[in-house]
Amino acid sequence: MIKRIKALEKISQMLEPKGSQRTYWNNSIQNYADDFLDNFNQHTTYVVSETMGNGIYDFPIEENGKPIEEVLQCLKDNVDTPNINPASGGHFGYIPGGGVFTTAMGDYLAAVTNRYAGIFFACPGGVRMENMLLRWMCRMVGYPSTALGNLTSGGSIANLSAITTARDAKGIKAKDIEKCVIYMTHQLHHCVQKALRIAGMRECIIRYIPMDDYFKMKPKDLNQQIQEDKTDGLLPFMVFASAGTTDTGVVDPLEAIGIIAKDNKLWFHVDAAYGGFFMLSDTLKPAFKGVELSDSIAIDPHKGMFLSYGIGAILIKDTEALYETHRYSANYMQDAFTLDEEPSPADLSPELTKHFRGLRMWISLQLLGVAPFRAALEEKILLCRYFYKEVEKLGFEVGPKPDLSIAIFRYVPKTGDVNAFNQDIVDQIMQDGRIFLSSTTIGGVYWIRFAVLSFRTHLKQVDLALHILAGLTAGPKEVF
Repeated sequence: MIKRIKALEKISQMLEPKGSQRTYWNNSIQNYADDFLDNFNQHTTYVVSETMGNGIYDFPIEENGKPIEEVLQCLKDNVDTPNINPASGGHFGYIPGGGVFTTAMGDYLAAVTNRYAGIFFACPGGVRMENMLLRWMCRMVGYPSTALGNLTSGGSIANLSAITTARDAKGIKAKDIEKCVIYMTHQLHHCVQKALRIAGMRECIIRYIPMDDYFKMKPKDLNQQIQEDKTDGLLPFMVFASAGTTDTGVVDPLEAIGIIAKDNKLWFHVDAAYGGFFMLSDTLKPAFKGVELSDSIAIDPHKGMFLSYGIGAILIKDTEALYETHRYSANYMQDAFTLDEEPSPADLSPELTKHFRGLRMWISLQLLGVAPFRAALEEKILLCRYFYKEVEKLGFEVGPKPDLSIAIFRYVPKTGDVNAFNQDIVDQIMQDGRIFLSSTTIGGVYWIRFAVLSFRTHLKQVDLALHILAGLTAGPKEVF
């Protein structure tokens, strides 16, 4: 047995590469990253791919490893080149992800040190770090010092956590589900409906409240619907508002909705996954008046803080309610809960094993400070307003004036199908590849979306987008 153990040990030690090997791999990875940042990501935002990353299958999982040069070439050809490049400043589609360099530094250190920051006992400093970040966000939205939350993978899990917490805090039982009423608009992000299904609330009643001409919820209609549902013996339970919708970027009238929710004892949740960090801007802070009335907020640092994908947050005003839904223990963990100076993320989340997400955000704020993030957000606001005015000058029909950094627009030709014409514009932009725009359909009307949230997007990229659009309405030959 000893002989076999020693033989296996020799092979398994390959998992602990020596310093020279680490240096070689680190240099190779650094050169690859530098090439990406300095060269091929700045000029192309969308690459039409025939293989669609199929070359990945040419690299099967085998007994022995491969040279790092071959591995990185496979990565470049099949993952980092085809289709959408979210790291590009020309990415105006969907909600662009972040990717500030300091994110990579934080994640690298989190992976190398492999700290487990799910329980205070295991990593007190890591738990303090994540809770400090959450309290900083709570102060930003106007929550009391007793509020907390959890760092999640993104807005979907954040919204799910809010729903389950609200369900338990309001004492909703299985027998009540079919009488429970939830209020939202058709502009609310679809992950909420998905989360309701996962949370066992598929059979609840969803009321879609009418919107005004700016795609914002009408508070009077909300209040009227709640009163009607009460009269009918139903259980009004939860109201969702948006602080930056994905389609148009609008902010619902949060204060009016919050007052109605409080008067009727509804749980008030705000989905601010996209728009929440615009509260750092003095220019836009008034647009979020009333957000402090909410019971919970979903907000994504990988959007408004420009960090790489994989870090969202749920902020809950009543921390005890969050505990009641998520805390659980086991016999084998009896030693882990002897120290409780800080709430442990594992007690406030569905996750026990979790990525040390907080380090990427903490190190970014420590190294850079808040100022450049605030400046970048205000720059995006102004760039969107600039685009909105200039694209209208080009003859495009525009939607509502942007609340944040998303504008919708379309071209109405003299003849032909309007929706098909605009679909063709989007298709030609993908073929060109220098920028990327997405689309949406609202009430049967096809709109092109201009979403500016990449920290690499500046006036140069916006002017390029305007130039390409101008050429497409005049004729494709003037563009390509």
